[in-house]
Amino acid sequence: MTQTASVDALSHAHRLLDKLPLVDGHNDLPFVIRRDRDAKGDVRRYDLTRVHQNTDTDIPRLKEGRLSAQIWAAYIPSTTKQPARAVLELIDTIHQLCDAHPDIFMRALTPADIGKAKRQGKIASFLAIEGGVGLENSLAPLRVWHAAGARLMTLCHNETLDWVDSATDQPRHQGLTAFGRAVVAELNRLGMMVDLAHVSPDVMRQVLDISKAPVVFSHSNARALADHPRNVPDDVLDRVPGNGGIVMVTFVPDFINRNSYEWMLPFKDEYGKTRADVDMTKALAERERQHGRRPRSTLAQLVDHIDYIVKRIGIDHVGIGSDYFGGQTPDGLEDVSRFPHLIAELVRRGYTDSAIAKIASRNFVRVFRNVEKIGNELRKTQAPRVGRIEDFDRA
Repeated sequence: MTQTASVDALSHAHRLLDKLPLVDGHNDLPFVIRRDRDAKGDVRRYDLTRVHQNTDTDIPRLKEGRLSAQIWAAYIPSTTKQPARAVLELIDTIHQLCDAHPDIFMRALTPADIGKAKRQGKIASFLAIEGGVGLENSLAPLRVWHAAGARLMTLCHNETLDWVDSATDQPRHQGLTAFGRAVVAELNRLGMMVDLAHVSPDVMRQVLDISKAPVVFSHSNARALADHPRNVPDDVLDRVPGNGGIVMVTFVPDFINRNSYEWMLPFKDEYGKTRADVDMTKALAERERQHGRRPRSTLAQLVDHIDYIVKRIGIDHVGIGSDYFGGQTPDGLEDVSRFPHLIAELVRRGYTDSAIAKIASRNFVRVFRNVEKIGNELRKTQAPRVGRIEDFDRA
């Protein structure tokens, strides 16, 4: 492709993004602010108005990236002490984004807020809970989180919990326990999106069996192209259209490029999680000395995943979920300013404007509206589910 054609594709992408909203399904900036040694969760002290060269997300680059809506993750590691308190602190950090920068971020609760933010030139800021460890095995926090603005919940993170198996940990439940099924049912009743990004394939299948509402894979790719346990197997992909859900492709290098993941395998346990007993700084340097640099992942390879998902299950079931978190990123998608370049690659591959609009936001908006509608209907006939894990999962 000529340089002129490449420039034309990027110009076309910018014109598209002048008109249509762009939604990103997952960003861990709140955790980056929380772990920052100076800010410690204080958004104003972190100062998003300047470019943070060592991470990937700040206001100058968000503006350049043309985002209209961002799902911010209230993420904590599964081993966090007092996890319920930690989740509330992350929720507060997400609210601080809008309080500190009301000219940039708009607190968002409904699908309609995406278009509203676009018209106002702001970024609709949605709250997601990443990992159910903060429930501390009780259903009640679900309703508190929803009241605080949460509209999506990733059931677990990299570790298996007492009620749900993770994709990157030893399975203990053959999927979901009875309490886990109650969590899914209550999320449906509340109108909160059920996110399967980190769960085991058995959990994916079981949730697709029981969920009354469309599901979301907020930051996952196609396992057929990169055999990482966090990616979605073909048999699960094939069930997504019947559920009405969406797979939001993610920028994590190991989830994009099979060779990148395989290069890292000596440092991972049998479930694909990085081993805690390895000094990664020394180990990576030694592996590079012996085997050459780790293979890079690229924007083009990421779009290969979009191509694969579209061909397998259709254009109506794919979106974008970057998972920017201040870590390694693919070539061409180094930070949040690069979203237009992803849209430009879709242009170069022949996607129509209407197809790009679906990937950019319309598919997500459809899923969100359906989840909200189903929740409204369920609340007319279902009472809140109350109880702790021992009330559902008896020894």
